[in-house]
Amino acid sequence: MKKKTVVTMALATTLALGAATPQLAVMKGPSLEKVNSQFDKKVLNQLDAQRIYDNIDTLAQEPRVAGTDAEDQAVEFIAEEFESYGYDVEIQPFTFFGYTPPSSLSLSVEGFEGELNPRSFTYSVNGDVTGELVDVGLGTVEDVAGLDLSGKIALIQRGNISFGQKVLNAAERGAAGVVIYNNVDGVLNGTLGAYDERYVAAVSLSKSEGEALKALAGSTATLTVEGAEAGDRTSHNVIATKEPTNQKKANDDIIVVGAHHDSVPGAPGANDDASGTAMTLELARVLKNVPTDTELRFVTFGAEELGLIGSYHYVDTLSDEEIDNTVANFNLDMVGSRDAGDLVMRTLDGQPNLVTELSQKSSLKLNGEATPFSQGGSSDHVPFAAAGIPAALFIHSPLEPWYHTPDDTIDKIDIDKLQDVAEIVGSAVYDLAQFDHPSQSKNKEKVDVEADMIFEQSVR
Repeated sequence: MKKKTVVTMALATTLALGAATPQLAVMKGPSLEKVNSQFDKKVLNQLDAQRIYDNIDTLAQEPRVAGTDAEDQAVEFIAEEFESYGYDVEIQPFTFFGYTPPSSLSLSVEGFEGELNPRSFTYSVNGDVTGELVDVGLGTVEDVAGLDLSGKIALIQRGNISFGQKVLNAAERGAAGVVIYNNVDGVLNGTLGAYDERYVAAVSLSKSEGEALKALAGSTATLTVEGAEAGDRTSHNVIATKEPTNQKKANDDIIVVGAHHDSVPGAPGANDDASGTAMTLELARVLKNVPTDTELRFVTFGAEELGLIGSYHYVDTLSDEEIDNTVANFNLDMVGSRDAGDLVMRTLDGQPNLVTELSQKSSLKLNGEATPFSQGGSSDHVPFAAAGIPAALFIHSPLEPWYHTPDDTIDKIDIDKLQDVAEIVGSAVYDLAQFDHPSQSKNKEKVDVEADMIFEQSVR
């Protein structure tokens, strides 16, 4: 698929993908070599976007929330597909503290005309409280100091500190409930970051709703959160490994191509991220019998939507030798939306690395321009980068308007976009894995990770 020429591009959204630098960077064309011509014969012509599309359709019949039967069925399907291509497959279980969002929310305040539309925070607890609505500013330690909030509902503006800390600060002063309202126009979708038994029931409101309630401070409010559940659950990563074709010529390098197979509650997740999962399957199929001197690992991760839990588990279980030998992670997350923008790459620190260099090389050859990159997190490349492994996220930006909604369905998937990304990534992977390619440097430069770079929802 040909894309519009982009040399620098202002980021249109950072909601789900962490902080980003103001502009996207590209390598200049003259400095790039052409993709190995053998790729066209050995791999490029074998990539089948229709097969990717069909596998997306299979995966996206229902939401695949981590730790549920639906996710287990997806894991089984992915493993069977890998096995049908001739791979030995490892299903890697891990336990995590899971969360089911509330089934119902309600908020009413005496004197408010109209209907409030509260939203839940991930990890908010249940509660049914009626009490005085108290404006406590930003909810910092200084804002609540000296206040007696016993049995009351704290009204807090977004900003300065994390949502979770706002709730804890209010709860420590006795608040029985918390309402956090946005400091910019629009609804507020957020997470408290992790479960904490000290939390009280908390919901979010839009800026306009919150400002209206601020004028009603002192009135009686009723807040109800029902149906939220938290507890230990099990998810899985699925790992298919292609050993070097000729062990005598093996260079000990490892390349990881991956995506997450879970989705958020209520969303079938066709684009997020059945698209990346199905593309990982297709690249595994096409590259299975291609001669390489590098080990290839194709991995689909569980529990990405809850804070990259599966990919962190995968990286944490690698030996020091495996981390040293892993030279690249290609992370495919939301790569088929018809309603999203152009393809971009994102690295945790915003700097170029082996993955961006190889992918710009292949995209320049295939499309006549190099795919740009910028800083971004909130996807499964983050744990790799944190361990010092060159890694990049592949995604279309700006995001589609139906991101994380029930409308993330198969009819929104663009086959041309699937083909485009598969060719760029497949070409880059083959360029690195082909015979007689020099082994890559094992010097690892770890990247610091902020909480904003882990969660897709806002944490503050």
